[in-house]
Amino acid sequence: MISRIWHGWTSPANADPYEDLLRKEIFVGIKSRRIPGFVDIQMLRRPVGTEVEFVTIMRFKSIEAVKQFAGDDYEACVVPPKARELLARFDLRSQHYDIRISENQAEA
Repeated sequence: MISRIWHGWTSPANADPYEDLLRKEIFVGIKSRRIPGFVDIQMLRRPVGTEVEFVTIMRFKSIEAVKQFAGDDYEACVVPPKARELLARFDLRSQHYDIRISENQAEA
């Protein structure tokens, strides 16, 4: 199992609109693609100084499934134009980790 982690930062004024965009359009669009091997997605949010940080964590069954989502350069970020308008800055590359232990599984 693979965890894909990405960070984005926005202003407090854009935080709620960005979260709304994630909930109503971006996450719905990802799920509607029905990518084989896509498991789920989480969104984390916290205030940091004068910004609001967002973290998305996606789980996939394999790197091949990640490539189905992001393409051959699977570490490249996938940030739609509407999201780019609301973000002050964001990771250009996502990080990928093997999930070794999880509440839902003893070993990956």
